[in-house]
Amino acid sequence: MNRPLLNTALHLAAGGVPVLPLRVGKIPFGNCPACANNACGGRPNMKTAGPCVCPQPCHGWAAAATDPDVIASPAWVSAWRHAAAVAYHPGGAGLTVVDLDDPAAIAWARATLPATRTVATTRGEHWIYEGTMPSANAVRPGVDIKSLAAYARWLGGGNGATASLPDAVRALAVKEPPAPRRTPQSLTGPLGTREGACPHRTPTFLDRGVAMAVQRITEARSAVHATVYRTFLAVLSTHGRCGCLTDTHVNRLFTAAQAKGETPRHCMDAWTNALTTLGL
Repeated sequence: MNRPLLNTALHLAAGGVPVLPLRVGKIPFGNCPACANNACGGRPNMKTAGPCVCPQPCHGWAAAATDPDVIASPAWVSAWRHAAAVAYHPGGAGLTVVDLDDPAAIAWARATLPATRTVATTRGEHWIYEGTMPSANAVRPGVDIKSLAAYARWLGGGNGATASLPDAVRALAVKEPPAPRRTPQSLTGPLGTREGACPHRTPTFLDRGVAMAVQRITEARSAVHATVYRTFLAVLSTHGRCGCLTDTHVNRLFTAAQAKGETPRHCMDAWTNALTTLGL
């Protein structure tokens, strides 16, 4: 038995973090004989399902447990003997992990997302926020979201204080709703005047965020329309409530989108849908 990994798992479980063993390659252990070929009904495909009720560490995230009697049970001995790492279910711990796979993704996060607890990974970083949301892969280049119905490898406690899950992260997993029927609108004057002091320390923060958004649209290689919508949603979730966005900023975003083949109407539809989603 890999006693250090088991001890780590028991320590995390005592703190309310559901854990499970991983094989080499960050892969969960296979289904137990009683659940082979999803004979139990395929619990891992159920987005809101609770822990698997079988005694073996199968079914990926759904196997994650906090009960020490389960984690150290005879049924799990073989798994811990061959385990290469400890994984945990972020959603079960009330957390969301933004998995950043490369330096470009880390640079985007630093320019776009609120600072939070970070954990170094083999290729990048995990940014951990308090709060849960649907998990999603490839929400932008080099970025995955792991929360509900997902597992993440435990790589240590990390550094920094855990911040609340921001709208900018939630927006990454939101699919664009159908465009509303309406008459054509101009590209200018999308927000109007907002009351209250701007929370951003300097105009540089806004300019950098818009520049990163333009870059994200420009670098899109597929699903351009969805990328444009998610980018608009992220910009508005950060800057849309204080009135600091100007027509110049918005036109920079629209110009980048049109350079990727979006029409002015598609741009306005995506912008309007983002405003509606955020209640602006």
